[in-house]
Amino acid sequence: MRKTLLAMLTLLAAGCSTMDEYRPQVVAHGGTAAGLAGSALLTMKTMKEIGISNPVFLSGALVAYGIYDPLAPTWELDASLAGEEVWRLDLRMKRFVTGGEGEARQIFMRNARRVAEEGGYAGFDVLRYEEGINSERPFARRTASGEIRLVKSRQFPAL
Repeated sequence: MRKTLLAMLTLLAAGCSTMDEYRPQVVAHGGTAAGLAGSALLTMKTMKEIGISNPVFLSGALVAYGIYDPLAPTWELDASLAGEEVWRLDLRMKRFVTGGEGEARQIFMRNARRVAEEGGYAGFDVLRYEEGINSERPFARRTASGEIRLVKSRQFPAL
């Protein structure tokens, strides 16, 4: 019942925000609510009035979005087998970030734990771990790398 009522209220609000007689009131109160169907029409009209819908602005915004890509993961992980039970984990941070500089160790440990669990091992020992900055052109990027040795259960060696 609540879901139906919420859906009906959302549709009603979206309909009111697209009617011409309510548009000045909607704009006066800070624009349409985010996520409503009518907000797209009002936003396009507002963009045309301000001049942001100019192709130069839109193409610049698309290029900036493509370079920054806020939905991409902050760290790239390469895991490779370096020995019989030794894995090498290499992490590379994306070039443009808005945080996450101090989380390399957490991500390393989380992925090491995942490799151990997927392989059926009881745990792992960190053999080597280092962090650094790779000075690639045009922008530097943070890196982290390390090696882990997968270990079976010491208390129950048959497992």
